[in-house]
Formats: sequence, structure tokens, C-alpha cells
Amino acid sequence: MTRIAIVGVAGRMGRTLVNAVQQDTEASLAGGIVEPGSSLVGVDLGELAGQGRLGVAAVDDPARIADDIDVLIDFTAPRVTLDNLAFCATHGKRMVIGTTGLSEAELAELDGYRERVPMVFAPNMSVGVNLTLQLLQTAARALGDEGYDIEVIESHHRHKVDAPSGTALKMGEVMADVLERPLKEYGVFERVGQCGPRTDKEIGFATLRAGDIVGEHTVMFATEGERVEITHKASSRMTFAKGAVRAARWVAGQSAGRYDMQDVLGLD
Repeated sequence: MTRIAIVGVAGRMGRTLVNAVQQDTEASLAGGIVEPGSSLVGVDLGELAGQGRLGVAAVDDPARIADDIDVLIDFTAPRVTLDNLAFCATHGKRMVIGTTGLSEAELAELDGYRERVPMVFAPNMSVGVNLTLQLLQTAARALGDEGYDIEVIESHHRHKVDAPSGTALKMGEVMADVLERPLKEYGVFERVGQCGPRTDKEIGFATLRAGDIVGEHTVMFATEGERVEITHKASSRMTFAKGAVRAARWVAGQSAGRYDMQDVLGLD
């Protein structure tokens, strides 16, 4: 039984993760972490998630439950995530990271823990999205150098703070790797004014933010006479939460290293 603690348990994703852990027969809820000094310290996690009392209270310091947990799941913010990685390195814990929007410097800091912490770091924990990444690699090999323009369109709720989404960037990266077109050189993230015609090898990104959209991603391969679209739509955060719990169970048995959902699902 994998003992899991959830960071940011007061948020929507945190509450969904509580429910996902409770539904998993091979995992147990061992703790939940809120912001330091939060009024929610001591509140039962089941009551936070609308499940009734579970007998597990929120804390504001993971060190208070270090002896009770195997894996931390963190879908919060870059600085919080990096602080929790330091905790895991000190206390010999594992970590599942769904946080997005990390800068290059923060990604480098995260990567610095790969020799000390077994971690799964993925912009999207959905099984369907990770299968989609495989489909995109296949499509890019077949179409990307044959005169097909590639565009990535993503939509999320109005509260999302980073753009493009981590999932959209990952989609671009897997295609860029196949086509040997680094996104730093060929990614186009903004078109405004007299930007000129599209170049042959660019990979374009478009971002929408509206309402309560959980997450939608479409990759378009378009040429003269036809268009191929590969789309994933999420209708519930539970799909990400279940994937994260699956990742937590998997990483509990791994040695130090940085893994992704392709590793968890055996898709590499």
C-alpha cells in the first residue's frame, strides 16, 4: 500500500486528488499539506473534499508527517514544488509533480534533484494525453517533412496562469524532437500585426482561456487539400488525479531519477 500525501490539498486539484486516492485500492491517504499558517490546519481532509471525516488532518509542514508517507503529489506552483523536492531529498521520499510554468532556471533546479529523489515529472498525468503524445510522434514522422503545417491549439479555464499549457509545450516538444526542429528556433508563440506569411518548418501555438474548460488540446497537420487533427479533451480533473495516483504507486518502487508518464505507462 503506497502512502500518499497531497500538497495544496485546499485547492480544486488537491480535493480531487483526495478523492482519487480514496478510490484507489492500492494507495492510502497519509496526509495533506496547506500553506503555512492556513486556517485549514487541523481540518479533516475528507471534510475538505466533501467525503466526510477520514481521520487525516491537514498540516502546514510536510516534516510533521514525514514518518507517515511514501510519496508526495504536488500540482501547485514552481517555488512550492522545489521546496518540496528539497524536503523529499532530505527525508528520502518520492514525488509526483504535475506543476507547470517552471522557468528554465527552475527546471534546472528541479533536474538537480534527479540523483537524489525518485520523481515523476509530467505536464499532464492523463493516460489519454500520454497516448496522444505517441500518436503525435507517429504523425510527425509521416507528415511533418511532407509539406504539412503544424499548429497546436489549447484551451483552459480562465484561472490558469501559464501559457501555453505545459501539455501543449510537451506536444510541441515530442514533434520537434522527431523532426529535429528545436522549439527555441522553430516554435511560434505569438502572431500579431504584419507578421508575414507562415514559414515551412515552424510549429505554431495558439492559446484560449475561458470559463471552466478543464483542458482541450488539438494538433493540426494541414496541407493543400487536407487536414489531419489529433484532439484530446478532458472533462474532469479526475482523469489527471487518477493518473497521478497511478504514478505515485509506480514511483514508490523506483530508484532516484527523473521519470515521466511515458515511463509509468511503459510507452517508451
